[in-house]
Amino acid sequence: MSAEEPLFRVVRGVPTAEELAALMGAIVVRSRPAADPEPATTASAWVRSGRPGGSGGWRTAGLPR
Repeated sequence: MSAEEPLFRVVRGVPTAEELAALMGAIVVRSRPAADPEPATTASAWVRSGRPGGSGGWRTAGLPR
């Protein structure tokens, strides 16, 4: 493949510059390797304090502590 040979070509229709840009964006996104998922963060003690929990679960959430 030479440097002047296009990587792809339009076979039908006459796309606008915006349509070609959208196509190139889709090709670039699909050609990237998938990113590693972000590590799960544990909730802080402050966040956990507001959640119902313990042995009774939601049943004891409204009871005084």
